[in-house]
Amino acid sequence: MKYPKRIYYTEADKALMWDRWQKGETLGSIARHFGRSHSSIQGILSRTGGIRPPARRRSSRSLTLAEREEISRGLAAGRSLRSIALRLGRAPSTISRELNRNGGLDSYRAHAAEQAAWDRSCRPKRCKLALNRPLAMTVAELLRQRWSPWQIAGRLKRLYPHDEDCRVSHETIYKTLFIQARGALKKELVAHLRRRRTMRRSRHHTQKTPDHGQITDAVSIRERPAEVEDRAVPGHWEGDLLCGSNNSQIATLVERHTRYCMLVRTDGKDTETVVNALIKQAHKLPRELYKSLTWDRGKELADHKRFSLATDVEVYFCDPQSPWQRGSNEQVNGLLRQYFPKGMDLSNIHQNKLNAVARQLNERPRETLDFETPAERFSQCVASIG
Repeated sequence: MKYPKRIYYTEADKALMWDRWQKGETLGSIARHFGRSHSSIQGILSRTGGIRPPARRRSSRSLTLAEREEISRGLAAGRSLRSIALRLGRAPSTISRELNRNGGLDSYRAHAAEQAAWDRSCRPKRCKLALNRPLAMTVAELLRQRWSPWQIAGRLKRLYPHDEDCRVSHETIYKTLFIQARGALKKELVAHLRRRRTMRRSRHHTQKTPDHGQITDAVSIRERPAEVEDRAVPGHWEGDLLCGSNNSQIATLVERHTRYCMLVRTDGKDTETVVNALIKQAHKLPRELYKSLTWDRGKELADHKRFSLATDVEVYFCDPQSPWQRGSNEQVNGLLRQYFPKGMDLSNIHQNKLNAVARQLNERPRETLDFETPAERFSQCVASIG
């Protein structure tokens, strides 16, 4: 989807964003409502750390827009400041100061004066930790010791029950961490929280939303052509990630007709890294031998459209919790555990090593192939298209 280069959100738009965020909606679902990317919405909400700023309220002593319009009409009619003040029930000095701040008798405009008054009123109160540096240093040190803000607040209240200057609420600690503009606690301290979020989530937030785990525009395995189902022709692959320790993984690909496998080194599990690696691998094969790819519901292939666009390979996704729908790939993954046991760090394995392992598997005879090897069957397919 292409987004406009720039968009200006109205106050009503922002209010709707906050309403949805407080109801527990994700950034993605809010962004889809506005037809924008999630980063656009995050930019608005992250300014205050995911904490909805309080609604601005006008002081009861301040002039209203209606009063300013009355002042403007009175000046246009040539009335004196005292008569305008009497009509409004205000002191003449109030009207005089209003005019002096906003252009004088000749240039006064009600709406411009109203906006200027709002702009001048933006004077946020400094938070307690910014004003009390010893207290901020104490809080920072306890955070480094992995105390929660609730524990810190409770402990300080116990130690200093009668000294407000030595105490701080857990809410103030969270706000100071999430809203960096307060300038009292460093952002790095968020890493010591049990959940290292940089924005507050709604108490109603849950990952069990209708769109959670869903891949946009995914084509179901049930829509695969019959030729893929019966393994009649080569060129249809199954894929998955084989995971190791320290968030390491390798991509495994198995051709359904010949059971030929390929192993692909990936430097990360994010969709951009995985898709780039799969695109590079796909370009090593003849087009006739790479027609489709069936994957599970892993988010590493969320960017499947880019993969299809770059390779002209259709991607199909299995049903949730149905690994048996990629049976050939699951079997090879089981065989690979002989080489890469669970818990092994896969991040330092070179592609040459992966190629050697794949070669060994492809040179093993298979009963399902009448004890031919996958390599032999695959070579026959390559020769037939040559």
